[in-house]
Amino acid sequence: MAKIKFTFEDKNIAPVNVDNAEEGFSILEIAEDNDVHLNHNCGEVCACSTCHIYVNKGNEHLQEISDREEDFIDRAINPRLESRLGCQCVILNPDAELEVLIPDQSRIIGHEH
Repeated sequence: MAKIKFTFEDKNIAPVNVDNAEEGFSILEIAEDNDVHLNHNCGEVCACSTCHIYVNKGNEHLQEISDREEDFIDRAINPRLESRLGCQCVILNPDAELEVLIPDQSRIIGHEH
C-alpha cells in the first residue's frame, strides 16, 4: 500500500498520515476515504480547481499531468510548479510515498466530503 502524508497550510489542522492508499485511486478519493478536508466541486472530472494541492514528494508515482489539468491549475489560487489537482493524481505505484500540502481552503467555497 502507498503512503501519503497530508499537511496543511492552515496550521490549525494537524497533519494526517495515510498508510493504506491503494494504487488506482486518486489523492482526492483517498483524502475523502480518510476524512481529510479537501474541497471539490466538479465531481472529480477536471472541470474546476477547488481540489488544488501541492505534491511535495512522490509526483513520479502519479498519473502524468494533462494539458486540461494544467489549464485548471492556472486558475487555482497560488499555483506553483508542484501544483496538481487532487482528482487527477491517480497513484500508479503501490509502494509510493507521497507528501501532499493542502493549501488554505478558507477562501474556496466547495463541497467537502
